[in-house]
Amino acid sequence: MRTITTTDALAEFCTEARAQPYVTVDTEFLRERTYYSKLCLVQLAMPGDDDDSAVLVDPLAKGLSLEPLYDLFRDTSVVKVFHAARQDLEIFYVDAQVFPEPLFDTQVAAMVCGFGEQVGYETLVRKIARQPLDKTSRFTDWSRRPLTDAQKTYAIADVTHLRQIYEFLAAKLADSGRARWVSEELQTLLSPDTYIIAPEDAWKRVKTRTNSARFLAVVKELAAFREAHAQSRNVPRNRVFKDDALVELASNKPKSYEDLNRSRLLLREARKGDIANGILAAVKRGVEMDPDAMPRPDRSREKLQVNPALADLLRVLLKAKTESAGVAAKLIASAADLDALAAGMRDVPALHGWRSEVFGTDALRLCDGQVALTAKGADVQIIPLD
Repeated sequence: MRTITTTDALAEFCTEARAQPYVTVDTEFLRERTYYSKLCLVQLAMPGDDDDSAVLVDPLAKGLSLEPLYDLFRDTSVVKVFHAARQDLEIFYVDAQVFPEPLFDTQVAAMVCGFGEQVGYETLVRKIARQPLDKTSRFTDWSRRPLTDAQKTYAIADVTHLRQIYEFLAAKLADSGRARWVSEELQTLLSPDTYIIAPEDAWKRVKTRTNSARFLAVVKELAAFREAHAQSRNVPRNRVFKDDALVELASNKPKSYEDLNRSRLLLREARKGDIANGILAAVKRGVEMDPDAMPRPDRSREKLQVNPALADLLRVLLKAKTESAGVAAKLIASAADLDALAAGMRDVPALHGWRSEVFGTDALRLCDGQVALTAKGADVQIIPLD
């Protein structure tokens, strides 16, 4: 198999690929010791049934630029096919602010085509390509060179089998008329907001049991400092301090180095230097924050008066409708969506867009008391009431 190590060779391959209807793409990367993923390998394949039209691209090769690949991503005449694309897209967006368009994600398509929720690549290879997949090199250090033959074989298989999977799923979507369903689902993956974590919004990702405004103000400032520090140093946020330590700091509100040293959960490295100074400054900002600027938790869900019987009926309805339609229930409605419907809310994703074709009308009729459900074993019937 061919490994590309120069910009010219990459440009030559991408020029050829731009004459094809699609190209399959995958990446190998490391993220255990960094905030941003370190791209270590890119795999590409054009249509075909062998490895001759597939290549490995070494982004660690000296002098190699990925710009020819990004030009290919910008060419809307070529479909870019990924499986579970989120982390791959984050790498490309952070590196070059580019998204591959049009995008096709076989994991999303498989959920629309009835293969279950978050179906793995290995499962699709087995069920669609009818091939085994050697995963022994799955957990490996992709930054080390030279790559072994086993690593190369593993990596190239992630794009060669993907061709057959894409062609099968694309044909199935065309036959069912559900290609639009996949396109709508992929809009989130093609939004910069999916990959940008603003430090000032980082507190929303921290789970706490206390919702007092002053406490959350300190949480917000600590989370903002941690996120900004991790981004600027390119280190995982947990290497700065973990969530449990953040909550402890917000509760104890340390004012000095001595207070930091009494923390049970704070890493030793965080009790001195820039991190310690940042923590103390963040706590001070949180404590002194103007009440009008303090964050407020979203309590809208807490006030929902959920009808538990109706929520259970909606779950039965969802299961029946998705099994009948051959689509993953996760794509239609979450447990929170069902509770919201059972509480009288109507502005939920399950009632909008393509989801309403599967679930919306019957769900609304059920919620309005105009439908009865009967169940005999696994057979569920929805009966309109006149």
